[in-house]
Amino acid sequence: MGRRGPAPAPGVPPNGCRRRPPGNGPTPRRRPRHPGDVGDPARIRVRVAPTPGPVPTRTSRPESDSDVADVILFHSALGLRPAVLDLAERLRAAGHTVHVPDLYAETDGPGGAGTAAPVVTDDTQKAAELVESVGREELLRRAARAAAPHSERRPVYAGLSLGASLAQTVALGDSRARGLLLLHGTADLPEDASAPDLPAQLHIADPDPFEPHDWQTAWYLGMRRAGVDLEVFRYPGAGHLYTDPDLPDHDAEATERTLTIALDFLAELDAAGE
Repeated sequence: MGRRGPAPAPGVPPNGCRRRPPGNGPTPRRRPRHPGDVGDPARIRVRVAPTPGPVPTRTSRPESDSDVADVILFHSALGLRPAVLDLAERLRAAGHTVHVPDLYAETDGPGGAGTAAPVVTDDTQKAAELVESVGREELLRRAARAAAPHSERRPVYAGLSLGASLAQTVALGDSRARGLLLLHGTADLPEDASAPDLPAQLHIADPDPFEPHDWQTAWYLGMRRAGVDLEVFRYPGAGHLYTDPDLPDHDAEATERTLTIALDFLAELDAAGE
């Protein structure tokens, strides 16, 4: 895409970078624990396959039939907040069918539609409690179950913070994934991770208290060794979850830049798939 942003911190690949990593790269210190962590991927091997127990999911479809990619969008640890649905609407307006699972919801019947209002919070401590109440591995299983019915359509996996961790893990386990769009977060990688030529973007605050630069560098190198065609975009001064207008983290300019680049990314995936 050729976009460039401010100079990155030492050792961190520049904005939009797709260069191959030299050698094996550094070994990072363990990144800070936060609600976006979903478990040890060396232990959790998710493969997208039909399993019992549908996950309540909101689906937004464009007004006219379209051949563009479906997007599966996973919410953050704060739950299915209005900002997540607003993002889904922006993607729908660009022609995408968008599936937004509510990973905190309980199913209320065979269809799994769920009728209760979404569980949401704006407090990170409460978010962490929500994650622990469901269980990190259970959240990952729910994400995989939500994705399974749409895998044959070669979806793009997307997510915010916790949802980005889930999207990355599920996408790397789905050989049909068309692309990966990560906002505000990453996930650990198993040593044998492999996703040859999977197009991916990461959009992240700079600095991000949950994604330190040494972690980002090692994560980037690991993703490239897995074969992922990765771009990284950083937004200096923005808060961790900067795309949510109802949080103190919000940065309106960074949000619009992120959405513009992300929509171009999706359009390129659609063009490549034609």
